[in-house]
Amino acid sequence: MTATATAPAQIAARVVDAVKVYGTGDTAVRALDGVSVVFPAGRFTAIMGPSGSGKSTLMHCAAGLDTLTSGTAHIGGTALGALDDRRLTLLRRDRVGFVFQAFNLVPTLTVAENIRLPLDLAGRGGDTEWIDGLTDVVGLRDRLHHRPAELSGGQQQRVAVARAFAGRPDVVFADEPTGNLDSRSGEEVLGLLGRAVRRTARTVVMVTHDPVAAAHADEVVFLADGRLVDRMAAPTADKVLDRMKAFDVREARS
Repeated sequence: MTATATAPAQIAARVVDAVKVYGTGDTAVRALDGVSVVFPAGRFTAIMGPSGSGKSTLMHCAAGLDTLTSGTAHIGGTALGALDDRRLTLLRRDRVGFVFQAFNLVPTLTVAENIRLPLDLAGRGGDTEWIDGLTDVVGLRDRLHHRPAELSGGQQQRVAVARAFAGRPDVVFADEPTGNLDSRSGEEVLGLLGRAVRRTARTVVMVTHDPVAAAHADEVVFLADGRLVDRMAAPTADKVLDRMKAFDVREARS
């Protein structure tokens, strides 16, 4: 499994002038306020910001899990707002992968069966060589016949990562994927996401509040008050932490 196995599109996902408003009238909350951002293919991007900045909302709208009030969201060249519910469901199934804080594994299935579950539900045979390569990337070859209850939290999240990549999605969205893990297991999963990007030419977009986690990404996108306020290439934990402290200072002054 190498980065040359698949030639991804130049842009994996993007939003343009994205606005998301929850509620109406005096109680309306503007979670996204005109955000435009591109997530390049073959890259690992982290989304960060203070609590309530809109980072999870951005991910959910970019992934087609939620709809925008105005603006557009795209996976590759497909505008999500132009799709009916059925076609949007099919796009999420076939072109998008998800990793959440909760592992969401089926307890009665083995590791191998959990990894293949999206393909089986779609009635697709999948690429045996691809799945086999994923098994090596996530380091689970000796656990394929175990069930989730027989695995550590870190191992369960590795299964979830492999499942997200199993269908060769254009982009994998990860929402606080290390939130339920200890620091050592979290480091293993973050390293795995980075290796998956490099070795499979896939794209990862991760929401996190942790500067150490963000440092594993190729780039960090910063939101504040529903707006895109900064981007940082080649992040380090210290640089990200300093940027986040600047938000705290600004909020204290406001």
